[in-house]
Amino acid sequence: MTESPLPRVRITSPRTGRPRRTTVASEIDAQTEVGEVYMRSLMRTQLRLALGTVLLLVLTVGAWPVVFEVFPAVRRAHLAGLPLPWLLLGLLVYPVLLLLAWSYVRRAERNEQSFHDLVGPGAGDEP
Repeated sequence: MTESPLPRVRITSPRTGRPRRTTVASEIDAQTEVGEVYMRSLMRTQLRLALGTVLLLVLTVGAWPVVFEVFPAVRRAHLAGLPLPWLLLGLLVYPVLLLLAWSYVRRAERNEQSFHDLVGPGAGDEP
């Protein structure tokens, strides 16, 4: 009574017949048209933020020399023995720049977090 052994069966994957679920992250990684649309959207949002920040910088700090030229009384004004233009361009410009930079970084990180939430888990995260 010798029975012949059962034939070997090769198991490759339990999900061979199922279609794979496509995620936004896989679309971006595969550089498909859909992934390109998502990336362009993020880049456009970040560019819009950068241009808005630069415009705000030009309208505030960049406008001071114009104000000094248009209104000579402001140019000749003194505060604490120092000319007002020197005080504004030498001291006040730094807090304005720091505020704009802080605001830009905060909003840029918020844009990236929104994009990460849209893409979902598994996009560049460790398992």
